Amino acid sequence: MAALADRPFFKMNGAGNAIVVVDLRAERVQIPASEVRAVAARVPFDQMMVLLPARTPGTDASVRIFNQDGSESGACGNGTRCIADVLFAETGKDALLFETRAGLLPATRAEGGLITVDMGPPRLKWDEIPLAEPFADTRAIELQIGPIDAPILHSPAVVNMGNPHAIFWVEDVAAYDLSRIGPLLENHPIFPERANISLAQVIDRGHIRLRVWERGTGLTLACGSAACAAVVAAARTRRTGRAATVTLPGGDLHIDWRERDDHVLMTGPVEHEFAGRFEPHWFEAAA
Repeated sequence: MAALADRPFFKMNGAGNAIVVVDLRAERVQIPASEVRAVAARVPFDQMMVLLPARTPGTDASVRIFNQDGSESGACGNGTRCIADVLFAETGKDALLFETRAGLLPATRAEGGLITVDMGPPRLKWDEIPLAEPFADTRAIELQIGPIDAPILHSPAVVNMGNPHAIFWVEDVAAYDLSRIGPLLENHPIFPERANISLAQVIDRGHIRLRVWERGTGLTLACGSAACAAVVAAARTRRTGRAATVTLPGGDLHIDWRERDDHVLMTGPVEHEFAGRFEPHWFEAAA
């Protein structure tokens, strides 16, 4: 039988970012990429957050994060808020600590029913992002799409917030066909691990509008790590301060790049949509 067959799940969203939560803390199972794709075909999601038994003392769970195509992501801020909401209700705690491929992610209750995730410090060196070749200044790298003398997009900032991100500064995020441009840039040779591609429009010193093409997923209503990366990149280039509201198609996230320890805090909402169970026949083709 498939590893995910007959397992219960929650369908949730964080600021519109579609999340499926699966709790496998009771046992360790291997999840093939084909089964992740089979779920995405039936219950569309941006990320699947799989809760597994805690491995490190002091943590509440370890987490594997899958994209639609079955690839794994290092971090997902909106998804982390979703699993935090599930465990807040289960445990009665106000603070949790999750272990991910990108490191430890603390989550705490915030005012107004919101949840804050500490996404850790940004990684800003070219080999931390990573890029395929050295760049001394990652605030703007040599990359463009379109004609050499009139590129459609050029000179993105690059940041790793658990995932590689490229942020292109534009005057109007709606003026570009990101569904066409996104796949080309996601898979550009400069990004050996692919990249999340964002179009960022600075409204004022405390407000950014953002659209995101997520690697392994595609166009998304929200991406928490992209919102974090955009504020870091904007602050580094003095477009904004270190704290800003990021408006995505699915809603707003508040990002604070804390100066005292370099950590990026992301605060936003969570919504439960429905609960269900993975039907065994969904995985017949995957098997």
